[in-house]
Amino acid sequence: MIRDLSESLGAMLDDPALATDFPELSAAAIAFDRPADNFNPAQTTVDLFLYDVREDMELRSNEPLRTRSAGGVQMHQAPLRVLCSYLVTAWPVGGTELTLQEHRLLAQTLQVLARNKQIPAPFLKGKLIGQEPPLPTMTARTEGLKDPHEFWTAIGNKMRPSFIVTATIAMDLFPPVSVPEVIVSEIDLVGSPRFRIGGYVTDAATHAPVVDASVSLVELGLAARTDQQGRYHLGAMTAGTYTVRVDKGTTVKSVTVTVPPAAGSNYDVQL
Repeated sequence: MIRDLSESLGAMLDDPALATDFPELSAAAIAFDRPADNFNPAQTTVDLFLYDVREDMELRSNEPLRTRSAGGVQMHQAPLRVLCSYLVTAWPVGGTELTLQEHRLLAQTLQVLARNKQIPAPFLKGKLIGQEPPLPTMTARTEGLKDPHEFWTAIGNKMRPSFIVTATIAMDLFPPVSVPEVIVSEIDLVGSPRFRIGGYVTDAATHAPVVDASVSLVELGLAARTDQQGRYHLGAMTAGTYTVRVDKGTTVKSVTVTVPPAAGSNYDVQL
């Protein structure tokens, strides 16, 4: 997955659309090598050296993620949010003013990376395609390297201008677990059981969830609204037959339900 991140950043800098506004960057090669003393590219190159990988503590979460699947729910442990930091340097080849060429190339690279707060979807590679939440990036962070001179000495080279770009990816540590979906729960109040029911409201044509629909249990006056997944919950009620009414704009649908449900039935409603 880290390789996918490197290739995604490389794709941003290797975009053919950059040729007009950033000609030097467009013509440069993109590398991910350690800029040590023996690093001597044969052509003008922008180098992104991955020097640090650590957990992004600010984005740590212990809240499991739930996605609906056929006949149940997929439970996903919250992913590890991994912060990857790259040292970006420019290495011009040829010409008479190599230092100024280096500055121009570094500035163009900085401008392209800094104008995106996350990696645009068209450039994502491999397992990063469709990853949620989107991959946040930070360019030219103020803290940068704590001691640049010590860093360059450690890799065996002389100091040169550089900046840091970081990106955070979500790394799944465990496979999802499939569990049955709870559509009714029972509360036993001194021998008088009561029930709480739940279901989904979807569009009959597209099967997409219907968000913020009003759902009510007509006989008891209980009401709820659907969430971003079209899910609702109603309760508590005694066993019996009831009418579930769904309102969304000018569309209204009523269905008769039995509590607790018969085997194989549910409380989903299609509009």
